[in-house]
Amino acid sequence: MPNVLLAVIAVLAATSGDALAQAPYPNRPIRLVVPYPPGAGTDFTGREVGAQFSKALGQPVVVDNRPGAGATLGHGIVAKAQPDGHTLLLGTTGGLVSGPALLGSKIP
Repeated sequence: MPNVLLAVIAVLAATSGDALAQAPYPNRPIRLVVPYPPGAGTDFTGREVGAQFSKALGQPVVVDNRPGAGATLGHGIVAKAQPDGHTLLLGTTGGLVSGPALLGSKIP
């Protein structure tokens, strides 16, 4: 039984080093892409969500309105962003379901 315990400790020690080497999240401002124009209902929601995220995470949240192409323009920007969790999307069914169904691989 002690050999099993030592093996478990060795595996945990070997696999946890990468997680400890990472910088705490978030380590820079967060970009919240809202795929609708300023002043729309989704923009208001995005600014409220951003304010709450900022308060909870201790980093500024920048709301980036990217309207156009049936909301798929903003979705494309987030899809092509670096996958580090610092670019978020406030999506709706219009851009998440209808846009891809109608445009397919032509999403900007």
